[in-house]
Amino acid sequence: MENQYFTSGALNVNNRAFLRGDAVKVSFFMRDSRLIMDEECYFFLMASMRKMRMNIPLTYTLEFFQALFRKDIIEGRGIQNGIINFQVFRNEDTGNLAKSSVSYFYEVTEIEDVLQVHHKPLELDLIKEINVNNNLLSNIRVHCPENIYGGIYAQENDLDDVILLNPNKRIARSTSGNLLFLEGDVIKVPKQSEGAYISPLMENFVTYLHKNNLADIQEHEIIAFESQKAEEILLISDEKGIFSVGKIRNKTFESHRFSDLIEKWRESFN
Repeated sequence: MENQYFTSGALNVNNRAFLRGDAVKVSFFMRDSRLIMDEECYFFLMASMRKMRMNIPLTYTLEFFQALFRKDIIEGRGIQNGIINFQVFRNEDTGNLAKSSVSYFYEVTEIEDVLQVHHKPLELDLIKEINVNNNLLSNIRVHCPENIYGGIYAQENDLDDVILLNPNKRIARSTSGNLLFLEGDVIKVPKQSEGAYISPLMENFVTYLHKNNLADIQEHEIIAFESQKAEEILLISDEKGIFSVGKIRNKTFESHRFSDLIEKWRESFN
């Protein structure tokens, strides 16, 4: 089924998302006809808008989004499971951009279960001719030409995604999400200060593991070579879902332990 699209009004090319990339994007998650992690996703949206100096409407409450998605998606389209990629963009209706109004656009990708690992393991590689920044705006989902370049590079080289490095040649993330590296009982995650995304989906997962003593979660500065030392690698994308990494260059990876941990986490939502 094709993705379903919704907007707050008529869209035209004279908007700052199209002309300037002046927008932020946050994902919400639907499972069995209800939102999950909605508070975490909502607060991430508010934080992202503040970082981009957007004027947040008083109507943008958690209850507003809960009612909006229920009416449009669950009741209006009968969609029960999916990822809602919600984008807010600034209008150019005043001379003071900080006071300009905002509009929204969102699409719904139907997915069997956002808390389930996709069946096909990914093949990744590192890309070295570009890097991503590690500043205040690197952690939120804003316009990023590096993601576009990396995505095309992956397609041209028969890869599923690429690993992006920061200016210090350390691992930041992939074009679509964050990477988790399993070594023994330790799960290493690149620090946000390294250029990793803030991810409500990943943070919920690692918080569950930590609270239940299922793994030792450690934030690290990870050099590129360390990707080859991991026993298993997981890619968590708020935009696309959860994937195991099966191969990076000539190194192949298992996925059993991460799959077991994901299944325990998934059961905690039932």
